[in-house]
Amino acid sequence: MAKTSLDIKPLAGALGAEILGVDLAAGLSDHVYDEIHQAFLDHLVIFFRDQTLNPAQFTEVAKHFGTPGAYPFIESIEGHPEVIEILKTEDDTIYFGCHWHTDTTYMEKPSLGTMLYALETPESGGDTLFANMYKAYEALSGGMKNMLDGLHAVNSSEQKDLGGRAQKMAELNALKDTYVEESEPLEAVHPVVRTHPETKKKSLYVNGSHTVNFAGMSEAESKPILQHLFEHMKKPEFQCRFRWAPGSIAFWDNRCTQHLAINDYNGQRRRMHRITLEGDRPV
Repeated sequence: MAKTSLDIKPLAGALGAEILGVDLAAGLSDHVYDEIHQAFLDHLVIFFRDQTLNPAQFTEVAKHFGTPGAYPFIESIEGHPEVIEILKTEDDTIYFGCHWHTDTTYMEKPSLGTMLYALETPESGGDTLFANMYKAYEALSGGMKNMLDGLHAVNSSEQKDLGGRAQKMAELNALKDTYVEESEPLEAVHPVVRTHPETKKKSLYVNGSHTVNFAGMSEAESKPILQHLFEHMKKPEFQCRFRWAPGSIAFWDNRCTQHLAINDYNGQRRRMHRITLEGDRPV
């Protein structure tokens, strides 16, 4: 791990670290942003506390790490095309992102990473779990690695195993009038084992929300192996858990992590701003 002047506190053994004493609105030097980027690569997901950012400032912070891009199913907030709002009100019971997934794997160029900024949080509940897909790959047997290396998989936005379009639209409807329905599900084929473009490490790159089948195989043939992988990825030793508070920011690497928003706070309000960074084609 590279030497750093930042105050970094690892959150768990598998992944995740809080970066303390940084005011992202203060205008940090390129050197400090380089150190934050290295911490992002080292820990896969990084967290900041007690931030105060308007949408323009949030966007400027994100630009230090990549190119903010549009999310395909949710309208951006007015005047800020890179920022979307994720809201669960006191009356909502279904929540967006409440299944293990990697963001936008149904796109030809899935997102590099995602930044999520908490504006309102429940008194209790609403944590997010993250999982390290480097470790998930490394823990596989040699025989499983040999079988998976070189395979590709079909990824769809329809969430077939989670209830298909009906489930997807129920989650998007929970965001009120901000969702945009696609005419056809988005699909893309990606390697089952992905090599990270910066660290050069291998990780598992299938997920239970979007991966449908192995390319060249039927869904029935693919399902037993995929279900085994989906369960394997959720092992506690691959995970960290983050407790939100207003002003918290999480920034995760979609190329080597999965995450799950825990929906355990019905009757309470949770409001976030989110920016997704454009990525490249997985290899």
